[in-house]
Amino acid sequence: MNMKLNILKFLKKEPVLIIALLLGLISACVIRPGLNVIYSSIDYRTISLLFCLMILVKAFQDLNLLDWMANSLLKICKNDRTLYFVLVFFVFFISMFVTNDVALLTFVPITLLVCSRANLNACNLIIFETLAANLGSCVTPMGNPQNLFLFSHYKFGVGDFFANTLKIGIISAFLLIGVIYTVTRKNVKQIENDNNSVNVRLNWKFVLYLLDFILTLFTVFHLVDYKITLIITIAVIAVCNFKLFVKIDYSLLFTFAGFFIFTGTISTVESFSNFLKSVLDNPLKTYIAGILTSQIISNVPASLLLSGFTSNGKELLLSVNVGGLGTLIASMASVISFKLYNNSENSNGKTYFLKFTGYNFSLLIILALIIWFIR
Repeated sequence: MNMKLNILKFLKKEPVLIIALLLGLISACVIRPGLNVIYSSIDYRTISLLFCLMILVKAFQDLNLLDWMANSLLKICKNDRTLYFVLVFFVFFISMFVTNDVALLTFVPITLLVCSRANLNACNLIIFETLAANLGSCVTPMGNPQNLFLFSHYKFGVGDFFANTLKIGIISAFLLIGVIYTVTRKNVKQIENDNNSVNVRLNWKFVLYLLDFILTLFTVFHLVDYKITLIITIAVIAVCNFKLFVKIDYSLLFTFAGFFIFTGTISTVESFSNFLKSVLDNPLKTYIAGILTSQIISNVPASLLLSGFTSNGKELLLSVNVGGLGTLIASMASVISFKLYNNSENSNGKTYFLKFTGYNFSLLIILALIIWFIR
């Protein structure tokens, strides 16, 4: 009985992982492409960089760095509007470097605590933080998994990549400002700040983590071989805090591996490959397909699936980032924030879901149209 309950709990917790592994397994069993095709279909560079970034973020969290940064920013808040702007845009900018899901895992619990102490409704603020995390993370290659993969897959130059993603970032920032100002324009509420202090452990471990993080950024931009960075990262964590190895989300890495095997395997089927290539044979079709596919299977799997069948890398990059808006599952980071809010005291999951869907689809339509016409 306990085993059945644990299996059901795991299935509910990791549906995307299960789907990815099943797709990879079924496609390999049915098509039988050969072990060399399966092995070569996995992008080991992307998986290695994800591992390095995730474990380094855990390392910085262990030293209280992110908590200290958030606590320092909260001290400047005088009212709820200031709190909205500070937290939303802090999440917006930090998600560019620590990924959207990590930003939300870090700041949604902090937001719930702050709102509870200040007697504020956390629903709108967490929705806006989720928007900010999904949109801010679009700007950099390491901001989210699909950018990291597409940056490597299409071999974007640094200038070309940022020329596209900054359009999303800048326009999104103005849209977020408008939404926050509109929501807080009436009855601006004064709040009392939390004066509790958080100390960062600035020791030799912090120095090693920082140097390793810089090395990882160099690797993202193809300045260092990923194998060297992976070995150094493993060595640094082993020396500094071996327990961090069990704290990262390995399911995300296996999810990527499953989708890599699936897309690599089905691409060997000529009829299916020709069909997808015909669907994605021009920029507009690629852009629409990327947005729509993201709504159903989320933007990371959409990137992995569609990238093998189109040379329109710019349009796919724009579409899967814009496509992170919309449904709750369009970005897995959105699911994270919903779960955290829904598990909190005095939460209303139905209200959150309805508001989230309204804000997300409104911004999806506006942003999708703007980005297409200025691309």
